[in-house]
Amino acid sequence: MARCLVGCGSNVGKRRDFLDRAVELLRFMPGVTLVSVSRYRDTRPIGGPPGQGVFLNSACLIETDLAPHDLLGMLAAVENTLHRERGERWGPRTVDLDLLLYDDVVLDTQSLTLPHPRMVTRRFVLEPCVEIAPDLVHPLAACTLESLLESISSPHPYVAVVGVPGSGAPEVASAIADATLARLVHAPREYARITGLAAQECPMDEISWEQAAEACAKPLRATRGAADPHGTVSDYWLHTVQLAAAEALGCEPLRRFASFFTGLAATTVSPQVAILLVASPEVLEERIACRARHDVDRSALSDDLMLGPTGGTASGRQSGTAVCADANDSVARLLRLQNRITSVLRHQDPASTMMPRAVVTIDAGDLGRAVQEAVAAVEAMA
Repeated sequence: MARCLVGCGSNVGKRRDFLDRAVELLRFMPGVTLVSVSRYRDTRPIGGPPGQGVFLNSACLIETDLAPHDLLGMLAAVENTLHRERGERWGPRTVDLDLLLYDDVVLDTQSLTLPHPRMVTRRFVLEPCVEIAPDLVHPLAACTLESLLESISSPHPYVAVVGVPGSGAPEVASAIADATLARLVHAPREYARITGLAAQECPMDEISWEQAAEACAKPLRATRGAADPHGTVSDYWLHTVQLAAAEALGCEPLRRFASFFTGLAATTVSPQVAILLVASPEVLEERIACRARHDVDRSALSDDLMLGPTGGTASGRQSGTAVCADANDSVARLLRLQNRITSVLRHQDPASTMMPRAVVTIDAGDLGRAVQEAVAAVEAMA
């Protein structure tokens, strides 16, 4: 029997009646044992269309012998019984049943993602879950749900928007800061140089890597001990420096840099939340090509992406097939770095105290939608 958490919500009509009926239907479903139900909580709508009613939210702990997709189908059947209408995204609904956790299963299919991809920053999800199952472990965060809730409850929350050049991290971070009144920290030029020039023909020496890492760490030290409830948001993640170095430095220089970096990172504040922007090869290729042609859409690519050993754009030095080759090489380098970042954030070390426990992964292909999802994820922490 798998232990599962189901999130429940309603903001249409007689909300309590809808939730009560949903719980009763779950109680008598074949293959399901209802173990515990949290109390109901009023929650303001997050991220959806304006003018919605206040949600009533709760969580259920169940045990089941149903497979994950079969359980998802059963939850949809309960929603349909209670006249759930599937219209506008994040819109009003009579009842909403989300499969949050299914034991320690990690799954990513077109119809089902486990754990639920947005639960880690949603206070209205975590609080009822912690009430009934505080010791359940989130398999990607590698910590208990109680620890996750504590992480997003910091008196000065720090959110790092993480993405390679071309992912739109500066735009997303700025939108979050505008919406939440958070202190905004921009990446120094040294960060752009590291992420744009890693493993190129003109590599930086060890001293340059240390200087760049120090420049990236400096603005983050100011957040230590701060008590501003609006928090801090940065458009970079300090540990990306170390991951870029792993691509650019040889074994012995990397070992020395890693020792230096560990001490440096310990002097800064670590983010409680990472907003991970993932861009497809096609998106990165398109944005790099735009930059190379001097036909850049600043809303799509404002990162200081350097395509050649001396900085600047490739179009000033090359043309034709040379530009294409340079862009293709840049995409390959950025994808390798993006894969390193994603792997580290999605496979947390339980013993680490420097990694963000809450990671929300967002497709960077449509920056308008990415901004909407990122702002909603951070606003849900409140």
